[in-house]
Amino acid sequence: MPVPTYHAVAKSLHWLTALAVFGLLGVGLWMTDLPIGLLKLQIYAWHKWIGLVVLVLTVLRLLWRWRRPPPPLPGTIARWERALAPVAHWALLVLIVAMPASGWMMSSAAGVSVYWFGVLPLPDLVPRNPDLFEALRTLHYLLSRLLIVVVALHIAAVVRHDVLHSDGIFRRMWPFGAR
Repeated sequence: MPVPTYHAVAKSLHWLTALAVFGLLGVGLWMTDLPIGLLKLQIYAWHKWIGLVVLVLTVLRLLWRWRRPPPPLPGTIARWERALAPVAHWALLVLIVAMPASGWMMSSAAGVSVYWFGVLPLPDLVPRNPDLFEALRTLHYLLSRLLIVVVALHIAAVVRHDVLHSDGIFRRMWPFGAR
């Protein structure tokens, strides 16, 4: 019996978000060590812009999920996995919302207004405050490390299901048809 798959919209939102998050994590790790200059400012701007794209994609994803819940897990999934799967998915979603939100607040606290794609001015979420900026910078850093861990666990679970169990879990979200 075939495993029910996610809708194409859910798959698209998932994979677009995943690609953007991987890029943001990589660029975020790299950009902090750049010397002060135009390149660093441009990279930070792009990092913010794509982070906000991730925030929008995730809000759309949550709205989609609210209207169209995910397909049921196959009956072969163990009880502990059934209990853990929604916790892991919600942890990912919360982190993927918290990262751009904390970055936006961090910019606001630094007194650096965010212009989405250099055009659309966004409101400052918090007042300029150097102490708050430092706290938000630490939070953003910690959230990024937590996100890396949760993403790694998510990928490990996918590999476990696809390679060790061949139970169809990965195929539910794979965008290119049956594998």
